[in-house]
Amino acid sequence: MAKCKLCGKYFKTVTNTHLKSAHGYKLKDYIKKFGAKNCSFLSPNLLPKSDPRYKKWRESLKKRPASWNRGYTKETHPSILKTSKTFKKKRIDNFKEWRRKAREEGRIPSIYPFLLKNAELAFLTGLILGDGHIERFPRTELLQITLGTDKPSLWQYTSKIIQNTFHKEPIIHKRKSSNCLDIKFYQKFLSKRLGIPPGNRGRARIQLPEWICGNDGYLIACLRGLFEAEGSLSIHKPTYTYNFQFSNRNINLLNEVENALIKLGFHPERRINAVRLRKKKEIFKFKKLITFRKYNKDTAHL
Repeated sequence: MAKCKLCGKYFKTVTNTHLKSAHGYKLKDYIKKFGAKNCSFLSPNLLPKSDPRYKKWRESLKKRPASWNRGYTKETHPSILKTSKTFKKKRIDNFKEWRRKAREEGRIPSIYPFLLKNAELAFLTGLILGDGHIERFPRTELLQITLGTDKPSLWQYTSKIIQNTFHKEPIIHKRKSSNCLDIKFYQKFLSKRLGIPPGNRGRARIQLPEWICGNDGYLIACLRGLFEAEGSLSIHKPTYTYNFQFSNRNINLLNEVENALIKLGFHPERRINAVRLRKKKEIFKFKKLITFRKYNKDTAHL
């Protein structure tokens, strides 16, 4: 007999039916909390990897044929492309009813208001200009920020700020080929609301938004995002060498960073692909000013 660990009753097996009717609990949540032992109607992917049933299921996947659409997209698959063109020609919107229900349930916003201008948004703007980009698609836009896995506090902090700003949780994707991860967020009109041009920003004429430049607090938060993304602090005590550097190939962005530092009373040194602070007092003052490499869970200090 199996004992339900939620109510203490005994059954032949703990089933999804009992968990739903008696506790409003899903079987997969029960398994994650208490384990798969004595549970019925198991999904193989929920089993522990050491379980023989899980291993048998993984082996069976190798014998299954590939899905019919593997390697294709809507544009390259002949029948799907034909269907898509027919729908466009006849002006058939097969997702109209789905979108209507999704808006009623709040899963899709009915409007996309301009973002609240605050220090968090200024920090996020700087981080995107340094290590992110916006990609435009026919029906939506993608905001992607790439960060190293060696700084888990930074990407967790960034994810929290994106959630606070857009009231929606981003997607975290770990790259297999490198020690990096991508923070991805899909929504409409991101470029317009953030004031950041989409596409490759290597040669784009980047300018910091006026609402950031006109407020020292926002300017400091934006510089913090830029230096967290592309900044490096190096100290070599034997030679008394101090260097706090922001590196980037976009000349316009380097100009903006240089002008911002001058406005805040610092004396930056300009290089072809970098803006640097070399004076010891200024380096430690600026590090403290932007709270470099320090992250609070509540983000209240921004």
